[in-house]
Amino acid sequence: MADETDTPTQPSLPTLEDMQHWTGVLGRAQQMMLEYGARQMQRAQETGVEKLGEAVPAAGRLPDFPAMTLDPEKLAKAQTDFWEDSLKLWTRFLNPGDGDAEGEDAPPQRPDRRFAAPQWQNNPVFDMIRQSYLVIADHMLRSVDAIDGADPKQKEQIRFATQQFVDAMSPSNFALTNPAVLEKAAETKGQSFLKGLENMLTDLDKGQLTHTDPDAFTLGENIATTPGKVVKETPLYQLIQYAPVTKKVFETPLIIFPPWINRFYILDLNEKKSFIRWAVAQGITVFVVSWKSADESMADVTMDDYVVRGQVDAIDTVRDLLGVESVNAIGYCVAGTTLAMTLAWLAAQGEADKVESATFFTAQVDFTEAGDLQLFIDDIQAKLIEQLGEGDGYLDGRYMAATFNLLRGRDLIWNYVVNNYLMGEEYPAFDLLHWNGDTTNLPAKWHRNYLRDFYRDNKLAEPGGLSVDGTPIDIRTVKTPSYVQAGREDHIAPPESVWKITEHFAGPLKFVLAGSGHIAGVVNPPDAKKYQYWTNRKRTETLEEFIAGAKETPGSWWADWLKWLEGHAGGKIEAKGARKPGKGKLKALEDAPGSYVKTR
Repeated sequence: MADETDTPTQPSLPTLEDMQHWTGVLGRAQQMMLEYGARQMQRAQETGVEKLGEAVPAAGRLPDFPAMTLDPEKLAKAQTDFWEDSLKLWTRFLNPGDGDAEGEDAPPQRPDRRFAAPQWQNNPVFDMIRQSYLVIADHMLRSVDAIDGADPKQKEQIRFATQQFVDAMSPSNFALTNPAVLEKAAETKGQSFLKGLENMLTDLDKGQLTHTDPDAFTLGENIATTPGKVVKETPLYQLIQYAPVTKKVFETPLIIFPPWINRFYILDLNEKKSFIRWAVAQGITVFVVSWKSADESMADVTMDDYVVRGQVDAIDTVRDLLGVESVNAIGYCVAGTTLAMTLAWLAAQGEADKVESATFFTAQVDFTEAGDLQLFIDDIQAKLIEQLGEGDGYLDGRYMAATFNLLRGRDLIWNYVVNNYLMGEEYPAFDLLHWNGDTTNLPAKWHRNYLRDFYRDNKLAEPGGLSVDGTPIDIRTVKTPSYVQAGREDHIAPPESVWKITEHFAGPLKFVLAGSGHIAGVVNPPDAKKYQYWTNRKRTETLEEFIAGAKETPGSWWADWLKWLEGHAGGKIEAKGARKPGKGKLKALEDAPGSYVKTR
């Protein structure tokens, strides 16, 4: 007679209370979706149906591809490899006692945060789902190599599109195939589901993916807090002068040009991360340009405005205010590109000595190796930007945000879909993510021309290929001493692309390769003791040669830059008079960070 403990346990039926609870959850979810639909209908009636789509601006899309063929030999090899790997996977699944969990002969797999939860390995069903997906994803990406009839750029576009599809179809992105999501829903009795649905509908309503707690930061209070004053305002920018904290300062001031596609306070996130606050503490008189987020008044703004009526005007303003012959300048990302144009334009005017030195943060002047962003640049994309900018004359900043998020879709899109939509988790209070979601509108005409002239046609690398205010420019004439910083893992301005500055400029130049990417590689304060950087005293012709002979130094490169800058900063003078914001001929208009950075 069998023991009572051997009797199979029957699943318990849900109680009436459980059924009532889950009926209520589903009813609440249905009500939330109906309320969202009603708001959308109301908006359509108020603004017109044709305006409804503007709530969610189009993200970057890849172009249509011409007819292509598959290499029969490569295709056959790919199919054979796929079936062999699938057979091995099923064999391991049906015989779990043979070998380890992944199989003794399975290739080593890189850590994948999407499947970090132990349920993905401990539960045989979800383990099978995970491994099946990884096998299929791997072979889909490898199958791109079997395509014939595509030029290198088209093949990279196909590879990128395939990667986006593969990432989107991960089982971790769907509730029924993600064990952590199912467990969370059971533990919270559906409340995580409702919270996630609320998060999703809120994002759909505002047309932008939320990465951080929207109420966690207030400009000037707990982010962008370095003391200073706005001392000038134009239709294009505000000029911020920061208050000195040392009794003496370097004679030559520093003016920072941040990218106009982002808010400047990436360099002033908080007291510990702020490059601006750190530079002020080193005895540097710091000015920052805060670009205006585009509106209808900027429909006709062009490259000439950002160079002459932007950067050159700001340089002349600082020179006149402090009574100095020259300034040191920093250009970050696209503002570094225009800084190179500014230097070339000043050289053509015989005024190159207005800038004592130039520093470039992850900036490009030659776009032949501009990375994944170049995959979005074509006539179709230009037409889309033109359509998005019709009427108002500016491009909604959410378009660019969606494009940049797509470049790192696994980290900046699907990670948040899982955490905030499926798991219903609270948003973190993270200053960098707050900045990342603080979008800036762009003049549509200028942005379209920028993508065409720089990314597509690479005219800046061509002597006389572009003109500024009627003056042809040639970056080969730039003799200004330059410090060029690149990020080793930068996916927006790859180090191979940044390196090309060294192939065009004619003046003395120091190249530094920093650890990490486009943001963390720049915003890396010394006290954090993170990452590393590489320098090479020898003259090298290629990035590969530079890396081969480079010296690695742990930590931040900021101290290395300061040592270099001191050679271009002049002597020390008293921090008084015009060195204090509002005490010179330019009176203080408002406290930093100013009003332009707060304009949406």
